Amino acid sequence: MKKNLPVLEKLLITGIAAEGKAIVRHNDLVIFIPFVVPGDIVDVQLTRKKNSYAEGRAVRFHEYSKQRMDVFCRHYGVCGGCKWQILPYSEQIRYKQQQVTDSLTRIGKVPLPEISPILGSEKTRFYRNKLEYTFSNKRWMTAEEVQSGQPFGNRNALGFHIPAMFDKVLDIDECWLQAEPSNSIRLEIRKFCIDNSYEFFDLRSQTGWMRNLIIRTSTTGEVMLIVVFYEDHPEKREALLNHIAECFPAITSLLYIINQKANDTITDQTVHVFKGKDHIFEQMEGLHFKIGPKSFYQTNSEQAYNLYKIVRDFAGLSGNEWVYDLYTGTGTIANFIAKNAKRVIGIEFVPEAIEDAKINSELNGITNTLFFAGDMKDLLNVDFISQYGHPDVIITDPPRAGMHDDVIDAILFAGPQKIVYVSCNPATQARDLQLLDQKYRITRVQPVDMFPHTHHVENVVLLELKPDFHQAFHNAPDFSLPA
Repeated sequence: MKKNLPVLEKLLITGIAAEGKAIVRHNDLVIFIPFVVPGDIVDVQLTRKKNSYAEGRAVRFHEYSKQRMDVFCRHYGVCGGCKWQILPYSEQIRYKQQQVTDSLTRIGKVPLPEISPILGSEKTRFYRNKLEYTFSNKRWMTAEEVQSGQPFGNRNALGFHIPAMFDKVLDIDECWLQAEPSNSIRLEIRKFCIDNSYEFFDLRSQTGWMRNLIIRTSTTGEVMLIVVFYEDHPEKREALLNHIAECFPAITSLLYIINQKANDTITDQTVHVFKGKDHIFEQMEGLHFKIGPKSFYQTNSEQAYNLYKIVRDFAGLSGNEWVYDLYTGTGTIANFIAKNAKRVIGIEFVPEAIEDAKINSELNGITNTLFFAGDMKDLLNVDFISQYGHPDVIITDPPRAGMHDDVIDAILFAGPQKIVYVSCNPATQARDLQLLDQKYRITRVQPVDMFPHTHHVENVVLLELKPDFHQAFHNAPDFSLPA
């Protein structure tokens, strides 16, 4: 029988910890609690307890912190997003700065320069250019709805997954992350499907018809909508897509997918064009970037521009450098810096992304880039570096898990004068920096906030080769791009 955990009364919340949860200490126990801020005095129901730490939830507020802000979203506390909207933005970025500092000092344990003040996002609402929604025939019921005892006939939802519950979806009335026409499109599709008795997907039994919705926007004013169906019913599909096209002429790329897999990923699915183009464009400093339905692009477009300017500044290119751009994605950074380098070589795991990267070079008349698709740890090796030349600068922007040990070994072998390490996870970045410390010293650190109202933070680090390891590798081959 599971032991009932106690309620601890009148605890003062003292700080912010990992994953955006607040922290309080009670005797020898460290307790992590969501949806509270430093200065709150609360009763805490423990939900999980280990020897040295516990997790809990606030069940009663005795006093609210003077820092606390009124929430702007009615879904706060149920939806898993924007958990920090109860904190002033100035406090959010202060805690993110501290998160970077703590990760680099406690995990990395390497000498650090003074860490630059975090670069905040000018937009703190409606800053995302991509949102993904899920259809469900079993809408998540709030505690108030359950306790009311009232019957709820319509359980259809179009919204976000409840955290840690794959088959529970919260119906979203208004989301503050993406600008119009995002909310209007979602609400109109939901209404049309309910009015016409279109089946919403059952995530547990894998039955139904309406499955997912992806909305992408760009600073150029273009809009991409991808509707994902579980099965193909041509007449019903045409009716829905024609209705959307008529209601929202701003949609420049109207696409659909038939996905009968057990998971929602679309990377291996065929995308069909219903109306318009199969892509939209983003722009930056006069460069145009083609974005397809499967393309990765930083979800905060305006802050991405600031991030890339920092990368370019850290790289300090003069026009003569051989640059490797690892985890290049669709080649955004590679193409952004190409005019400042002699040659940029981009490597990425996803073949479709590499094709986009090549197209983006062609679109912008860039002729000094080369792109390769393959697993980074397999492709970036001694033979590759010997064939394509030792880089003067390596830019690396790995996924949250950081870099594989083999990739770090290859970087150490390549011995570039500079490494610009962009990370969305300062903890794994710090681990990698410790491994690179044998040859490199950290000379600049710049945190960047890409995701206001969340605990996520981006961090850019410049590493420079230690004096004992300076080498002149200027043996890069002089080759032309393949036709």
